[in-house]
Amino acid sequence: MQRSGLLIIALVSGTTFMSSPALSQSQPNMGGGFIEFLFGGGNGRAQQYNAQPPYPGAAVGPERGSGYGAAAQPQAMAFDPRYGRQVVSYSGKETPGTVVVDTPSRYLYLVQGDGTAIRYGIGVGRPGFTWAGAKTITRKAEWPDWVPPPEMLARRPDLPRHMAGGPDNPLGARALYLGSSLYRIHGSNEPWTIGTAVSSGCIRMRNEDVTDLYERVKVGTKVVVI
Repeated sequence: MQRSGLLIIALVSGTTFMSSPALSQSQPNMGGGFIEFLFGGGNGRAQQYNAQPPYPGAAVGPERGSGYGAAAQPQAMAFDPRYGRQVVSYSGKETPGTVVVDTPSRYLYLVQGDGTAIRYGIGVGRPGFTWAGAKTITRKAEWPDWVPPPEMLARRPDLPRHMAGGPDNPLGARALYLGSSLYRIHGSNEPWTIGTAVSSGCIRMRNEDVTDLYERVKVGTKVVVI
C-alpha cells in the first residue's frame, strides 16, 4: 500500500511511546506488523497475529464484502477478543476527535484529548479493494438502508437492489459516510469477520462498536486511512 505523505502514529497499549531516531530511518516493508508494533507496545504480538491466516471460521466467499447473507454456520463462529474495544495510549500528531484507520492491523482509533485513543477492531477491504487517504464524515445514519453500488451489482447480479435497514441489513446498526466516495464505516451482522480482510473497501465494525463511535463523532470529523 502506498503510504507516502501519510502519517505514521504511535498508539501504544499500556505504555507511552516515545519517538526514536531509529524510527525516522528507512524501514523494510513490514506491512501491518510494523504498524501494530508501534500500536501494541513493541512486544511482537502483532507480527505473530498478522502472520496467521484469517480468524478461524471467517472464510471469505464470493462478495463477502457485501455482508449479504450470513455464513453457513454462524453459530460455530465467534468474535475474536483481540479486537475488542479498549483505551490505549496515544502520542501521535492528530488532533482530538480524529479517526485513524490502520488497515493492515485491522484497528480503528478515535483520538482523545488526554493522551489516549479508543481502539476498535475492524474488518477491511480484501485484496484489490484496500485504499488509503484522508476523508471527512459527510453523513451519519441509524439503521441505514443498503443499496449495492453498480460496481458490486456487476460482480454479484443476484444481490437485492435495495434492503431496508434492520438487524439483517449488511450495513448494520449505524453508518458513517466518507465524503463523496462509496466507502463507509458501518456496522455488521457478521461480527466473526472483524479482524479480517473481507469487504469491498468499506470499514466494518461490530454493531455495538459502531454505535459507540457514532455517538462520539460528528459530521465533519476527519478520517485518516493508512
